[in-house]
Amino acid sequence: MNSSGKITAVAHQTSSLRLSIWLKPVVFLMCLLPLLFNVTGLFQGKLGANPVEAILHDFGLWSLRLLLITLCVTPLQMQLRWGAVAKLRGMLGLFAFFYALLHFTVWLVLDQQLSFSSALADVIEKKYITIGMLALTGLLLLALTSNRWSVRRLGVRWKALHRIIYPLAVLTIIHYLWQVRANDVLEPAAYLVALLVLLIWRFIRMIKH
Repeated sequence: MNSSGKITAVAHQTSSLRLSIWLKPVVFLMCLLPLLFNVTGLFQGKLGANPVEAILHDFGLWSLRLLLITLCVTPLQMQLRWGAVAKLRGMLGLFAFFYALLHFTVWLVLDQQLSFSSALADVIEKKYITIGMLALTGLLLLALTSNRWSVRRLGVRWKALHRIIYPLAVLTIIHYLWQVRANDVLEPAAYLVALLVLLIWRFIRMIKH
């Protein structure tokens, strides 16, 4: 490589490093925006006639979106050949759990008014809530093991454990699909198609390796 080529390579690496430094805090703040919009919308009375339902729906939707975005990190990293993207995976996964937890909390506190007997009855009787609780439990397990200590402690089992993010994404979409009306299935169906594309990509990658 000649001197001009070396200078260009160094400049590119410097630019990538600067972008990497800013990437994580910017994405972190962006992930907080749905919470900010819902809180401000609630206090300003901009969430419609049923604000609890609006918040409940939006938090659940953002949990699903962030779950799918988390699954997009590896394909993007491989296509862009940019290691900084991989550093977002853990944070995005934790935010997916964070919004799932908010979704559950709003349901339990505001919708069920902390009536544990009523909440338990709904979990048992309504299949979409049962599925949602299973997904939340799985996300909790992933969140609790998303740290360096767990990686060291579990070793090769850590990757196997965190592969359950795929079935958890399936459960989350089913949870969404089963609670919407027949004429509102377009959006959850679109998320299902996106997940299928990611699963096909992973399957092809497994075959090649």
